[in-house]
Amino acid sequence: MTKIAVLGAGSWGIAVAVLINQNGYDVNLWEFFEEDCAKIQKLREQPDRLPGIKIPEAITITNDIETAVTDSDAIVLAVPSQVLRATVKPMVRHLPDEIDFVISLAKGIENNTLNRMSEVLLQELPGRYHNAISTLSGPSHAEEVSRNIPTTVVVAADDIKVAESAQKVFSSKTMRVYTSTDLIGVELGGSLKNVVAIAAGISYGLELGDNTIGALITRGLAEMARLGQNMGADPRTFAGLSGIGDLITTCTSRHSRNRFVGEQLGKGRKLAEILESMTMVAEGVKTTQSAYQLSQKHAVEMPITTEVYNILFDDKDPKTALYDLMTRTPKPEIW
Repeated sequence: MTKIAVLGAGSWGIAVAVLINQNGYDVNLWEFFEEDCAKIQKLREQPDRLPGIKIPEAITITNDIETAVTDSDAIVLAVPSQVLRATVKPMVRHLPDEIDFVISLAKGIENNTLNRMSEVLLQELPGRYHNAISTLSGPSHAEEVSRNIPTTVVVAADDIKVAESAQKVFSSKTMRVYTSTDLIGVELGGSLKNVVAIAAGISYGLELGDNTIGALITRGLAEMARLGQNMGADPRTFAGLSGIGDLITTCTSRHSRNRFVGEQLGKGRKLAEILESMTMVAEGVKTTQSAYQLSQKHAVEMPITTEVYNILFDDKDPKTALYDLMTRTPKPEIW
């Protein structure tokens, strides 16, 4: 039986670990914080992040990364984007000589370096593992995946055989997995949609209407595709699961952490206060900073991203940001 290491025991890591175990694979689940690890080992549950979902006894829960990784056939990285690099560094020396795939589930862009997660892995993993790098994205809230609610995602890798290997591990009667070789597009779609979701949340917080949400999703998708194409992605990818699929879900779902942040901002709360009250990471906050900087670097106009950045990091009033968006110079729809 194939052994899979899942690094990160947050809601998504637990949901994926349970899914893979149900598919017949041995799973080691690694939790960084020793206290949280002990709690999960005792309860076989993470009540703060994924209440009601029991972790089968067959899954080994450990705080030791060597125990988690040694002799694994594949690595699943279910940690936030801003700590992916720090997670991989101590993992490397325990990896077996050969591995089927190393897959990131993070939907973010690293601050300062502006690296996508596959680029972080390319920098941190020895060359013999580079061909195994992949990512999984799409509309897939852990709260629903863990309860076997039908979900569809996409796995992307430069090597289609690697994507197909991961496809086999994740596929189940309630998880349909497609493959792609557009690693850039799938990663950018999963990351940039979180920025638009914050904008959608702000719209909900301001008690605006359905027209506004429809416009934000559509024009947000246009921004995502413009930047993606400039960076080498296939623009058609943004019409898929990691683009419009995840964008619609994250902008409208009650499970969305990024929508929640935006909604609270729209209601007048300050960012620091909102983040301090949350037990889980809203990837879109830090990704907004990276997305804005990428738009500047590549000279791609991204007005929604810019206004979200101004609200988050320059304390701009959301109503003023909305006015500035609506009164921009008129343009053709396709530009």
